[in-house]
Amino acid sequence: MALWRGRTASWNLFNRLLHPPSRVPYRSLSSVAVDVHNQSMIENMKRDLLNLDINSQIGSCMPLASMRIGTIIHNIEVNPGQGGKLVRAAGTSAKILKEPKSRYCLIRLPSGVEKLIDSRCRATVGTVSNPSHGAKKLRKAGQSRWLGRRPTVRGVAMNPIDHPHGGGEGRSKSSGSYGKTSRTPWGKPWS
Repeated sequence: MALWRGRTASWNLFNRLLHPPSRVPYRSLSSVAVDVHNQSMIENMKRDLLNLDINSQIGSCMPLASMRIGTIIHNIEVNPGQGGKLVRAAGTSAKILKEPKSRYCLIRLPSGVEKLIDSRCRATVGTVSNPSHGAKKLRKAGQSRWLGRRPTVRGVAMNPIDHPHGGGEGRSKSSGSYGKTSRTPWGKPWS
């Protein structure tokens, strides 16, 4: 689903906070930049910690060419007018590393990768809200299964037919006087 950015609004609607359970970041109606489908609330939107000019206020959406070096951004377009594709997860942000004077702008993504993006692409100033989403503790094993993560079974706990580490009496990984080297389930040495 591509994000379509609406026109910048001129009224203040920071008071209402919407949070449907199917979404990870908290949602709100932003007066500076309105993302019609994904109205993500930006951290520190109400309180401006820095005295920034009107163009670089937290929550404003603008082309990368009009942003300064070192600006923290999220919801970045890959192609101009396509809609935000990068840095949309809860608590993530990217940073502008090189002054966008040429056609391309250098950005450091949350993974540490530095990427050249067209300066005409738009991005939102600030960080996506709910940074503690990744630190949430799972309550039971089934909750991990709901996320698509299957259990990991140790090779030592298997039969010899199923894994090179399997078999033996008790908890044994060795056979005889020499120890087995660690191997993959397909019998190749673990490197």
